Amino acid sequence: MFGDLSEFHAWFAARRRANACRISRVPLDDLDGWHFHADTGNLAHRTGQFFSVEGLEVRTDHREVESWSQPIIVQPEIGILGILVKKFDGVPHCLMQAKMEPGNINTVQLSPTVQATRSNYSRVHQGQAVPYLDEFIAPRRGRVVFDALQSEQGSWFLAKRNRNLIVEVTGDVPVGDDFCWLSLRQLHDLLLVENLVNMDSRTVLAGLPPPGTSGPQRVHNDEGALYPTEQILSWLTEAKTRYLLDRRRLPLAAVRNWTRTPDRIAHERDMYFRIVGIDVEATNREVSRWSQPMLAPLHEGVVAFVGRWIGTTYHVLVQVRTEAGTADVVEISPTVNCAPANYDGLPPARRPRFLDYVLAAPASQIKVDVRHSEEGGRFYHAQNRYLLVDVPDDFPTQAGDDFIWISVRQLAGIVRYGSHVSVEARSLLACLHGWLARQERVTAGNGLGLAGPGVRP
Repeated sequence: MFGDLSEFHAWFAARRRANACRISRVPLDDLDGWHFHADTGNLAHRTGQFFSVEGLEVRTDHREVESWSQPIIVQPEIGILGILVKKFDGVPHCLMQAKMEPGNINTVQLSPTVQATRSNYSRVHQGQAVPYLDEFIAPRRGRVVFDALQSEQGSWFLAKRNRNLIVEVTGDVPVGDDFCWLSLRQLHDLLLVENLVNMDSRTVLAGLPPPGTSGPQRVHNDEGALYPTEQILSWLTEAKTRYLLDRRRLPLAAVRNWTRTPDRIAHERDMYFRIVGIDVEATNREVSRWSQPMLAPLHEGVVAFVGRWIGTTYHVLVQVRTEAGTADVVEISPTVNCAPANYDGLPPARRPRFLDYVLAAPASQIKVDVRHSEEGGRFYHAQNRYLLVDVPDDFPTQAGDDFIWISVRQLAGIVRYGSHVSVEARSLLACLHGWLARQERVTAGNGLGLAGPGVRP
């Protein structure tokens, strides 16, 4: 445990220095243990496990274009993302890990207690066992606080899900060299630090009740909300039945408008992303050396909530969005979720709604502005700018069929159901929790008080 965050940052810097790693770009044909299938061109591991890169053909009536094909990561196995919680002097703390992932912007970031694919924790690679894994697999000794299957990036994964778990324990927990206990208050502050708390931590932390909530039973409280939760869930179900998402897997070699060279798989106009190869050496992973393909986006993304007070309760504007790999036609997504560079030169009518509003927002309206890496085990230097843009009271409450205002409390409650809220929205919700926690401390210091998360004093 750390008395203040300066102690944590010193510890984190020491862990980075203690764990050496080397990450090199290599040709796809030189990836150890990986091969292109002679008939399909699919890129897969020799064991048939971990993941593969295949082709996908998509047809939908809910995107800017009606059909396209693309490479996509196929990883049907369900991994575990788990955070262990324990109270010290009545204050909940989370056991977090300084973990190297080859795709992270700065290599080492703050990870959950356990972050492992099934192939990893079943030791297909014949490496070391995953620490603390037994705490998350039944029969476990702790109390389950949160347990849900959650989606990952639908634009790059085909229907990928991980099990998000938070388990509270009371007994002794040995703390490994790369692990530390952090209070929720400390984590809330660290969520607002650039490229520090990794995506896997953010999605699990989004499953906690928001700051100021005494327990999960209050998460579903609709008090002060513009719409009841039942209406929001009906709006989501309506969208799933209204829109079309038809797709089929196809050989990677048959994907239109994409080309393969020794170094990469890329779009013929060099847009969207590339598939590249890397070779890794690391001293603090289950195996000390491995090779793998990675998906490398060409541009930074923007993930933004437009937020506002409605009465005394803070709301964010969400949308239903379809991606190539979305498991169930649409998910609840932030107001804006795109890579703006992909829309350069297009007329306003063909650009994502509210994108230009968010990009032009004055500093006085921006309450959260932080860059975070995405999943560093599969994506190479993927980074999004996460924003909360606070809008005035006269901002419209009606934004069209695909958008709806939802209170922070309601969104946190829907996250707990699993498979309804996109990973980008969950990541941004975790950052929003950090902002709300900071606001709560400010108002408390002014002799005010908040009745709950996102409640105006």
